[in-house]
Amino acid sequence: MNARSGPALHDAPAGTGHGTMAGALQALLAAGADRLPLPGGGRTLERWRRLAQVAQQDLSLAKLFEGHTDALAIHEELNCGPALAGAWGTWCAEPPQARLALLPQSDGRVRLHGRKAWCSGAAFLDHAVVSGWNPAGEPCLAAVTLRQRGVQVLDEGWAAVGMAGTASVDVLFDGAFATPVGPPRAYVRRPGFWHGGAGIAACWWGGAAGIAWAVHAALAQREADAHQRAHLGAIDVALAAGAALLREAAAWIDAHPAQDAQAWALRVRLAVEQGAEAVLRHAGRALGAGPLCKQPALARAMADLPIFMRQSHAERDLAALGGALAREDGPWTL
Repeated sequence: MNARSGPALHDAPAGTGHGTMAGALQALLAAGADRLPLPGGGRTLERWRRLAQVAQQDLSLAKLFEGHTDALAIHEELNCGPALAGAWGTWCAEPPQARLALLPQSDGRVRLHGRKAWCSGAAFLDHAVVSGWNPAGEPCLAAVTLRQRGVQVLDEGWAAVGMAGTASVDVLFDGAFATPVGPPRAYVRRPGFWHGGAGIAACWWGGAAGIAWAVHAALAQREADAHQRAHLGAIDVALAAGAALLREAAAWIDAHPAQDAQAWALRVRLAVEQGAEAVLRHAGRALGAGPLCKQPALARAMADLPIFMRQSHAERDLAALGGALAREDGPWTL
């Protein structure tokens, strides 16, 4: 099934238990679904379509899958060789209360000390790419195997119902060994940083499309009135606009793989977020309480998508986009 056809929300809920979500992720990896084209390599849209495909089915699973594939892409882009076998996370959030210290060792490895927040899948992943800071105060990346002494996965850090399946908890590191991934500051300076940021919008779009298909299916089973048809039309407009911009952004990235894609990433994220919020609003109004309360997969998607989209920085991203546009010459053409 491609990202444009067919209802995609699972009829049977994937569940939020570690075992069920870990099994769903492992099934994707075992099938080779994580062998995605690298962003900026000429097939960026194909990569995003496959992320959206997973997101149509389950947004928590998509979050884990995207983090795994991002870790693989980071290894490739920073010329670190192939990543170790297993399921990966990418944990690079930097809240002020959770900063990780990377202390260099004589053998080239680093030891990790401190707390890392928003660690999706920490209880069942094998490895993670983590961000932290070296003694010189420079931001760095490291690859850490999670099943070792010095890694403590906590049961705190997540209270939301939405995206509960990601099991995004805090992790404490106390001397765990890790391997540097690229030189200091490489994570945010590489072109792929914004390529990956734009790819998150494909996940949001896929989640909104899954909800849209649920509305489509529900209205097809009964005589929809004019108001319900209007809501479905509004959903179509929102999704079509987001899809068009995703396609345009992917084409720009493939044509300019080494250029700074910040403006394109922010533009597509903000536009898809706006469209997905419209889908959520119109879906609820079109369906009423019944399907929202009695269809587990739909209820979960409606709760997951707003939480996932808060990975956006809202007005701060709008301000950053405005700043980037101020440096461009005539960004609006047809």
